[in-house]
Parts: sequence; structure tokens; C-alpha cells
Amino acid sequence: MDGKNRSNIIEGQTVDIVLKKDQATGKTTRGIVQKVLTNSSSHPHGIKVRLQDGQVGRVKEIVED
Repeated sequence: MDGKNRSNIIEGQTVDIVLKKDQATGKTTRGIVQKVLTNSSSHPHGIKVRLQDGQVGRVKEIVED
């Protein structure tokens, strides 16, 4: 599932995000959502979240368990 719709993302969920520094390469970082930062219902580049380790990026993929 992609991370462009805010309604798909909940706190405590495992996601793959792209950090600001990795936008050029598209390298993803996996982590658990601590807080959803984007207020709008959708975003073309992915919903911005903060992971539990403090990293901030846009959700590329929601990891299904």
C-alpha cells in the first residue's frame, strides 16, 4: 500500500520512508510511525511522518504484516 493517503497511516505502523537527504536517490528507511505530520488528507509525494527514532520523511510504502 502506498503512503499518499493520510487515512492509510496510523501511529505504531511499520513504514518505509524517504528522508530529505535521500530524495535524490530514493533510498528508503524502515521504521515505526510515532506521529503523522501532514495535515492534509493526501500528498502526491507521500504523507510526512516522524518515526520512533526521530527521523522525519515521506511515506513511500506501508509494510503489511
